[in-house]
Amino acid sequence: MTEPTIAAKEPAVLELEPGTYYWCACGKSGNQPFCDGSHADTDIIPQLFEIAEKQTVALCQCKQSKNPPFCDGSHNEL
Repeated sequence: MTEPTIAAKEPAVLELEPGTYYWCACGKSGNQPFCDGSHADTDIIPQLFEIAEKQTVALCQCKQSKNPPFCDGSHNEL
């Protein structure tokens, strides 16, 4: 199995509108923390998540979170 690339050792804190999003799980996307299809040469797939109402979220960029796509502080242990 392919190991994800650490894109950053801090979360992406974003205000998101309601909608469907694809979180980059491989760490290779040039559009972090969202998928841009760069996972195509890996066995890692992006994670679909939905936002029901406008809100600020902290999305994991280290790809080590136990609660993806959301940051759980795992980057502090890297």
